[in-house]
Amino acid sequence: MNRKGISSALGLVHPITLSHGKNAEVWDDTGKRYIDFIGGIGVLNLGHCHPQIVAAIQHQASQLTHYAFNAAEHGPYKQLMARLVDFVPISGELAGMLTNCGAESTENALKVARIKTGRTGVIAFDGGFHGRTLAAVNLNGKVAPYKKGLGPLPGPVYHLPYPSPNNGVSAQDTQAALKRLIEVEVDVNNIAAVIVEPVIGEGGFLLLDKEFATYLREFCTQNGIALIFDEIQSGFGRTGTPFAFTHLGVEPDLLLLAKSIAGGMPLGAVIGKAEWMNYPPVGSLGGTYSGNPVACAAALATLDIMSGSEVWESARYYAQTIEKTHQRWMNEKITPWLGNLTGIGAMRGIEFKHAERGYGTEVVAHILKSAREKGLLLMPSGKYRHIIRLLTPITIEPQLLNEGLTIFESVLRETNQL
Repeated sequence: MNRKGISSALGLVHPITLSHGKNAEVWDDTGKRYIDFIGGIGVLNLGHCHPQIVAAIQHQASQLTHYAFNAAEHGPYKQLMARLVDFVPISGELAGMLTNCGAESTENALKVARIKTGRTGVIAFDGGFHGRTLAAVNLNGKVAPYKKGLGPLPGPVYHLPYPSPNNGVSAQDTQAALKRLIEVEVDVNNIAAVIVEPVIGEGGFLLLDKEFATYLREFCTQNGIALIFDEIQSGFGRTGTPFAFTHLGVEPDLLLLAKSIAGGMPLGAVIGKAEWMNYPPVGSLGGTYSGNPVACAAALATLDIMSGSEVWESARYYAQTIEKTHQRWMNEKITPWLGNLTGIGAMRGIEFKHAERGYGTEVVAHILKSAREKGLLLMPSGKYRHIIRLLTPITIEPQLLNEGLTIFESVLRETNQL
């Protein structure tokens, strides 16, 4: 496989080269077709090359391909922000900014929190993932491969266990850890922000404990701390609703967006309560490419699609199909490695863990390879890479979803011999 000029530090899950795609299908440069259950790692909730998004990109590319918003305003940025603050279900007046990506959204939210509070400490969670830039990477709840060899990182950052119905960590466990943290390690008045994913992504699609979410909201309010919800992966329909935090019944101060916000174009955003987002001084936020006009046009088309009912009907069908299929597999005991279904709605992971032999790291590696050979692309996650996360476009056609799950089932039956 020729990777001339590409750093060997860039990891690779599937050694294939893609040439084109349509909704939930992709083709490699040999012409082989695959059903895509990865979706660009959560970027393509509306599928590859959605015709409305492609049309918006093509039209905008003929009008204005770029202008730095800090130099002069352009229409697509202003139109998108006006619609985003209406689309995001956080009460009160909202404001925000556009970014290039999820990591940049994380970095800017940290800046806002530090400037407004005058504090520097951040609380994050085990298994979380918030980006690869230096401040963001220190928030990640995992050393290898993200922090290894980097030396001291921007901080201070304190990690707590992530409480979820999917991992056996209770709300009380994490409350106790938080209590210990502010009694033993750090003055609560030095904490600027708490950042958490409502549904943890790379850590295995784990839903945040609802009781703890309520506790955390109260804790942040009482102590003047910014509560940041990272919906970079869970947002824009991934859980079957526009945003995952609505499953928890609490609102953040700041919301991080990216991935599926613009149908495959590089774009992110920080949206939050106006008293937070309008606090930094003029000129302290921005970026040359942040809010590129073509990416904004794609995001506006995404919002148009998500304003209709069809995409949500498709998401419900997808979620129900995954739940029923997994339950049938469990009932039939098709493999001793098959574990729980994690996550919620259309954001689901399938755990592989043997009752006697433990985590199925090698089993998942076998599944990925065998499924790819049969024409299905899958993605691993979890602390031990023992969970397969399903990031299928929520617009996938029913017959294509069933075809993909049939391939998946055939591969799972092979693991009886492992």
